[in-house]
Amino acid sequence: MFLFRRGAARVTPAQARRRTTDGDAVLLDVRELAEWNAGHAPGAVHAPLSRLLTGTALPTAAQDRPLVVICRSGHRSQRAAGLLTGRGAEAVDVKGGMNAWVTAGLPVVDERGSSGRIA
Repeated sequence: MFLFRRGAARVTPAQARRRTTDGDAVLLDVRELAEWNAGHAPGAVHAPLSRLLTGTALPTAAQDRPLVVICRSGHRSQRAAGLLTGRGAEAVDVKGGMNAWVTAGLPVVDERGSSGRIA
């Protein structure tokens, strides 16, 4: 009999949007600064995976709250959600990341609040 460790749960972009607009969860974007500046979900909080891996604390707005973690395609967010879950946070990851977010027709803004793009 083989036992497999299960990673953090995954949600669709629509589920992520509901959890972060109707609930108390925070959408945590773990992409790097240039990617964030080009386009991110409105209301998201930025915490690059590279900084989380060094032990940097979550931004205040994301502390002690359920986290919905997103990146560009879902790979970094999956890793970040696992890392954060290991630290005791309640975290899920968005399947397909910001690429799936855009495909689902959900909004993206740049650092100025104008229409953004996924880089």
